[in-house]
Amino acid sequence: MSKMVAIGDWKTVKVEIGAEGIAWITLNRPEKRNAMNPTLNREMIDVLETVEQDARAKVVVLTGAGDAWTAGMDLKEYFREIDAGPEILQEKIRREASTWQWRLLRFYAKPTIAMVNGWCFGGGFSPLVACDLAIAAQEATFGLSEINWGIPPGNLVSKAMADTVGHRRALHYIMTGETFTGAEAADMGLVNKAVPLAELRDATIELAKKLLEKNPVVMRAAKHGFKRCRELTWDQSEDYLYAKLDQSILLDEEGGRAEGLKQFLDDKSIRPGLQTYKR
Repeated sequence: MSKMVAIGDWKTVKVEIGAEGIAWITLNRPEKRNAMNPTLNREMIDVLETVEQDARAKVVVLTGAGDAWTAGMDLKEYFREIDAGPEILQEKIRREASTWQWRLLRFYAKPTIAMVNGWCFGGGFSPLVACDLAIAAQEATFGLSEINWGIPPGNLVSKAMADTVGHRRALHYIMTGETFTGAEAADMGLVNKAVPLAELRDATIELAKKLLEKNPVVMRAAKHGFKRCRELTWDQSEDYLYAKLDQSILLDEEGGRAEGLKQFLDDKSIRPGLQTYKR
């Protein structure tokens, strides 16, 4: 593994960047199973914006310290201390949570991978689904436990579940509060794959390295185009995706389209169905 360089001085989040270009963002409240409190949500906005502008970071991995990815929202700070405050404060707290958990992550400029190393509950489903890709430990435990203590899922958890695992499975876990494993999360499509915990980091690095091989401008256009067109009609998607194609060609300083075609058609050095063009 390459040498890691720590950046920033955040209280609830740790950030390290490896020489190969993988940025590891770790939710760092292990004593609370990385439950997301107002401080963490505020810091994560700064973390994501900082890493996005750091040229050393090419692929971002989001994970958790200790035995949890995140146990969701910090119940004591949110549902006791914050609820007792003025309504305008609650609005600010909710806005900060949504800003990083959904708005920033969903259309992040760099590829994102959720590495789910343990507990993933409640509000954690929003950033999980907002990440581009996800790998979980088979032993990880997932759950939407809100129904068990008297509220429906908050933030955009229900939207995330409906868009990812479908109607019946989403409602089952929302209505019963039952837990499921990392292996089951992979089976239902909530994560891309599940591996034994001992292999999780290596599997994540392997995936990140595949993304590092790709043209970053084209990668951004491809992933954003997919996410946007899910909400558009077929005709709107056609116009939008052609616009993203033209935009990526215009912005791509390394001329990936021309170089890829040259290596395939002229040099006969690659097979695009099996290989990435040499950058």
